[in-house]
Amino acid sequence: MTEDTHAEVYGELAAVGPYGVRPGHALITMVEPHPGQEYAYNRWYEDDHYYAGAMAMPWMYAGRRWVATRDLQLLRLPEKSAVAQPVTAGCYLSTYWITEGRYDHHMKWTVGINKRLNRDGRVHQARTHVFTAFQDHEATVYRDGAAGPRDFHALDHPYQGLVLEVIDAESPELRPELLEWLLARRLPRALAGSPAALVTVFRPTPLPGDRMTYVKQVEGVDTRLTLLWFLECDPRECWDGRFAGAVEQVAESGLGRVELVAPFVPTVPGTDRYVDRLR
Repeated sequence: MTEDTHAEVYGELAAVGPYGVRPGHALITMVEPHPGQEYAYNRWYEDDHYYAGAMAMPWMYAGRRWVATRDLQLLRLPEKSAVAQPVTAGCYLSTYWITEGRYDHHMKWTVGINKRLNRDGRVHQARTHVFTAFQDHEATVYRDGAAGPRDFHALDHPYQGLVLEVIDAESPELRPELLEWLLARRLPRALAGSPAALVTVFRPTPLPGDRMTYVKQVEGVDTRLTLLWFLECDPRECWDGRFAGAVEQVAESGLGRVELVAPFVPTVPGTDRYVDRLR
C-alpha cells in the first residue's frame, strides 16, 4: 500500500504566500552535550538533525553551526548570566534563517517533524538546551553600508567568528528605547573600523505549547534582544578591544543589562574538529 504524502498540494502551496529572501525570523539554539556525549552529539547533529530537523523543513532556508572551545567559553561575560548557568554552558550554537512571513507555517511543520523524530528514536537526548528560541528580526546594521554581504548571506558567507550577545531591557516599556539606542548609537560606533561586518538584532517569541518537553519555554519575551555579530576574524583576535567592555557600555546607557556575550567559531561540517577542545 502506497503511503499518502499529499503530494498534490505541494504545487498549490508554492503558488501562495510570501517567498522573499529576507530573514524575517530566526532559530537560535545554544546546546550543551552531556559529559562524555560530545562526539556522539556532534555526529548526530551533523549527520542527521541539522538536515532532517532543520534544513529539510519548509521556509528554513539557511543555517550554520558554531562551537565554543574551552578557551572561548572562558572569555564569556558576565560572570553571572541569566542565560547560561554557569556562563560557560552551551558549547554549540546553531543559527537558522526563516523566510519573512512564514513563521507560523514553519512552526506547524517543525512541531510535527520533531514529534516524529522523537517517536522514531532520532533525537539525541543526552543534551541540555541552554538558550533556544525562535526570534523575530528587528534590524540589521552594516559596517560598510550597501557594500558587502547582506544579512540573508550571513549564514553562507565564510565568516570566521560569531559573537552572541543577549541584552535585557530594564522593563518592557524600555525595550523600544533600548533598540533605538543600539541602532542609532552603540552598533554603528562599534562596527566602524572593526572586523565585525554586520550585526543582526532579533527579539524572542514564545515557543508553542505543544513543543517538545525537553525545550524550556522562552524567557524575556517582553524585554530581551538577541544580537549576532558576524566577524571576519577569529573572535580571540578582537575580543579585548571590541567586546570585553560590552557589559559596561550597555549599563551606562541606563536602558538595559547584558546577560551574555559569547564568542564562537564555525564548525567544519562532516568533521569532529574542536570536539576534543570543549572541556
